[in-house]
Amino acid sequence: MTILIKVLQFFLSLSILIFIHELGHFLAAKAFKTRVEKFYLFFDWGFSIFRCKKVNGKWRFKFFSPNVPEKYTTTEYKDAAGKKQKKYDPIELSTLSEDDWRRSDETEYGIGWFPLGGYNKIAGMIDESMDKSAMQQPPQPWEFRSKPAWQRFIIMVAGVTMNVLLAIFIYIGLLTKEGEQYLPTAEANKYGISVDSLAYEFGLRDGDKVLAVDGQYIERFQDIPMQIILEKAKTIEVERNGKDTTIVLPEDALTKLLGKQDANFITYRFPFVVEKVMDNSAAEAGGLQPGDVIIGINDIETPYYQDFVKNVKQFRNQDIEVKVLRKTDTLALAMHLPDEGVIGAYTRTYLPDYFEIETKDYTFFQAIPAGFVKTFDGLSDYWKQVKLIFNPKTKAYESVGGFISIGSIFPETWIWSLFWRMTAFLSIALAVMNILPIPALDGGHILFLLVEIITRRKPSDRFMEVAETIGLIIVLGLVILANGNDIIRLFR
Repeated sequence: MTILIKVLQFFLSLSILIFIHELGHFLAAKAFKTRVEKFYLFFDWGFSIFRCKKVNGKWRFKFFSPNVPEKYTTTEYKDAAGKKQKKYDPIELSTLSEDDWRRSDETEYGIGWFPLGGYNKIAGMIDESMDKSAMQQPPQPWEFRSKPAWQRFIIMVAGVTMNVLLAIFIYIGLLTKEGEQYLPTAEANKYGISVDSLAYEFGLRDGDKVLAVDGQYIERFQDIPMQIILEKAKTIEVERNGKDTTIVLPEDALTKLLGKQDANFITYRFPFVVEKVMDNSAAEAGGLQPGDVIIGINDIETPYYQDFVKNVKQFRNQDIEVKVLRKTDTLALAMHLPDEGVIGAYTRTYLPDYFEIETKDYTFFQAIPAGFVKTFDGLSDYWKQVKLIFNPKTKAYESVGGFISIGSIFPETWIWSLFWRMTAFLSIALAVMNILPIPALDGGHILFLLVEIITRRKPSDRFMEVAETIGLIIVLGLVILANGNDIIRLFR
């Protein structure tokens, strides 16, 4: 059931993002009186699940209908000046209704069967559809290729713009409704940090208090790992046993951090206060009670929950003594640890029980500038991540994830606030990826249009067809890389 919830959230979020992105292109094209032949959510290769169109003044609907490519006959004639011209006419199809459908100049709206994309088919534009037959006709005033470069530029940039605006609107809504909460680094330092094996290899230790990264104090504790990665940090300053210590990170620190499969590089510590004892567990048999504070295993002191988790598994299938504080008494509870290496007790994980959480409430008007700041900070951070991916030295390409990775970021239960946070993040990611100067992406078209505006020379249709083909190959390669990484991680 949890997998189904994740999948449903992923597809709903993806559908919203694609619809908003393509709506941007659609509205801009319509604003400049450019014909949009098709507006589709998901791809309709071969057939569509649903399509509708205004034909002869009436809306017509089709379900599970084949997507038959339009074909043309060519007729030569002489115009009034005696110059030879070519006339392209659609070939008559088997049914009048389908022929009428194709002759209508209205936009066809539909839902395809392949649920990982969507598109606008704008008349007179070389795009991923690679419809060369339409481009062989004489340019018409309603076509994309007939519009001034500045109008074509706006049409192409409108999709990314809509994704950025979507993220802004989502953040404004979330900040207005829920405000903002985070764990200050100063609060996390109250108990010191807990480190995993990689952080230990770098020189960090349990109990260290993080003072700065490359001399800069990080206000939000959860931002520290990303700050190290995005800014390629060289040093981490910590307080250890009352003394300031500088940890010099190794040269391959960035590569190793990017190769991690989890986010537990450093975490906050807190006491092991028992919240619940499981039935028929070692903890129940030993007499552990809710409210007890676990402070040790045998002769090992474990004043924090993370200490207990790190040490308990070495005693699998053994008799142990768990030391606890119960009010003012210190007790030693005898237990037999099963093969799983767990005693069967849940700790209290509600952070405000241990830390002073920073909370900031916003009015609607205060949330507007804050929403812009969060969005543009997100764009900046994601752009830095993309640059790392294209730097072979970092091996960040090995950590790129595909659809499985994207789907896994959604929570196992449907919480609307988390859903919208994930959607805002993915909207930012989609905007950044689409603006990359790769043919077949919006950024490639935008690059060629900027060159055209500056040089006043329009690339030929043949050049655009070749560039689009190369771009599609690059994009396909990136998709294979991302989803291939997912598959490799599953096997690992």
